[in-house]
Amino acid sequence: MAWNEPGGSGNKDPWGNRPNQGPPDLDEFIKKLQARLGGLFGGKGGSGAGGGASSGNAGSIGMGAIAAVLLVIWGLSGIYIVDQGRQGVVLQFGAFNSITDPGPHWYPRFIQSVEIVDVEDIRSVNLGHTSDEALMLTQDENIIDIKFTVQYKVKDARDFLFNVRDPDLTLRQATESAVREIVGKNKLDFVITEGRVAVAAGVSELIQKILDSYATGITVVNLNMQDAQPPEQVQQAFDDAIKAREDKQRQINEAEAYSNDVLPRARGKAARVVEEARAYEAEVVAHAEGETERFLKVLGEYKKAPKVTRERLYLDALEEVMAGSSKVMLDVKNSNNLMYLPLDKIISRQPSVVESDVSSTPTTTRRRAPQSTRDNRFSERLRSREVR
Repeated sequence: MAWNEPGGSGNKDPWGNRPNQGPPDLDEFIKKLQARLGGLFGGKGGSGAGGGASSGNAGSIGMGAIAAVLLVIWGLSGIYIVDQGRQGVVLQFGAFNSITDPGPHWYPRFIQSVEIVDVEDIRSVNLGHTSDEALMLTQDENIIDIKFTVQYKVKDARDFLFNVRDPDLTLRQATESAVREIVGKNKLDFVITEGRVAVAAGVSELIQKILDSYATGITVVNLNMQDAQPPEQVQQAFDDAIKAREDKQRQINEAEAYSNDVLPRARGKAARVVEEARAYEAEVVAHAEGETERFLKVLGEYKKAPKVTRERLYLDALEEVMAGSSKVMLDVKNSNNLMYLPLDKIISRQPSVVESDVSSTPTTTRRRAPQSTRDNRFSERLRSREVR
């Protein structure tokens, strides 16, 4: 009869203890537990044929239900979901087993385990926040204070979990080594001025080679040089050097601008002088050729009539010489007198004298000069023509 049935031994608990008694004996508890487990798996439990059989069947049903519940809980606990952009690394007894893609999956708990790795998230590591990392030596034996930020993401979840113990520390050490190598191959001015992009590209490439050689499963996405400058102790002197370099470049630019302004004008002036020289050359040559041709023509005429041609040449030459002179000296043959003709005064006075004569003499009273006067004037004209 069950302990909780009417008329039964209601003062006893399932273990046969009476109220107001101490805790059950441990050996007795273990024996009863073994008997119940034996009844659950087909064995004989208990010594009695009546109440012992009923108690064993009830215990078997209860233990089976508990086992089923535990089995369901164990099965449900193995369900996991891998989100988009992540990968699940399945471990069996601590060793790599497989990689699962995004979606729902199941694994047997206590036999396998799963590590979820984000393969799309961009992580970053900063370098240069301590003096040991920031201060580096350049090729020209100068010290530079430099800071970098490395952005990376996971490209192989298995290598990322199993090949390196601390990925961030490994990346930091690889970055420091790469930066020191690249900076040590370049001069200070190049690193802090026009070479920042080239240095960053070289460092990024070298870091990736180091990480691939270690099989870290990391890929470098971006590398930024946040700051690159001399140490604080020499910053002022370096600023002065930069200012002097900028002044030098400014003066060079001004000189180039002045050169660009002067040289074209000088080239134009030289071209103009060359063209003028060529024009003068053409003029002289043409004049010489014309004089030669004229001389040849005169020579032909001279051969035909030498005396006439000689006299004409003499008169032309004399006329050309005397045309620019305002005074004439005449040496009359068979005479000791030297005649002086002030042509400049005669020319300047002659128009006024003629005008005064014409204005003072009325038309009605104008008379013809005597023959002797006309002969004298004609002689003067002949004389002046001979002088010319």
